[in-house]
Amino acid sequence: MTAALEIKNLHASINDQEILKGINLLVKQGEIHALMGPNGSGKSTLAYTLAGHPAYEATAGEVIFDGRDLLELAADERARAGLFLAFQYPVAVPGVTLAKFLRQAINSRYQAGDPDSKGISIPAFRRLLKEKMSLLDMDQKFAGRYLNDGFSGGEKKRAEILQMATLEPKISIMDETDSGLDIDALRIVAQGAASLRDSINMGTLVITHYQRILNYIKPDYVHIMLDGRIVESGGSELAHKLEASGYDWIREKYGTAEEA
Repeated sequence: MTAALEIKNLHASINDQEILKGINLLVKQGEIHALMGPNGSGKSTLAYTLAGHPAYEATAGEVIFDGRDLLELAADERARAGLFLAFQYPVAVPGVTLAKFLRQAINSRYQAGDPDSKGISIPAFRRLLKEKMSLLDMDQKFAGRYLNDGFSGGEKKRAEILQMATLEPKISIMDETDSGLDIDALRIVAQGAASLRDSINMGTLVITHYQRILNYIKPDYVHIMLDGRIVESGGSELAHKLEASGYDWIREKYGTAEEA
């Protein structure tokens, strides 16, 4: 059965300021959706609200994920259910290797389903990690480095993609993953994310300001967000129109976005 993330009339606030003002969106496994919009339109607020960040409060509407009420789940329960958020600014964790972090994350998922589970064995984990790193064309030594500690921007984003590949989420949200990447790093990260649709049937919501990442992650649908609402939806031609004309025509048509 194909899982889906269905957002219905979602409103959300931070510090009692309403940011999301009625979001409607359906993302299914195997689909790639791009969410674009100017600064302050509420894109990252949507990502953090879906992921369960405690500072973001859903005040109305509902989110159904794989048949469950997502808003009733804690952040870790959302992750174990198969929702993944790739951060715009991943946090460094000195002293914890990427491999150790990934094995702990997998074991946490196993133990959530079976408290008596001993998790994935070390040999099985090594085979899994080798397979996923080969899929993403990554040097095996990368897994022995401390998580994001001293990583370049591109390395941090590649580590996020490796986490996706290893944890195999049903739906991933990529919050401005293209931010700060040069063209080579962008291509590697984007192609790695796109390959996961084929290998694990992952659905993806790509949040971005720019069309350039969409040259490598070909979206099935493109949505434009303004002032806490999705105001336009279409195919990839919509992203090309934004690249050529910017957001002025959207502001003129729907009004000016407030800061969020």
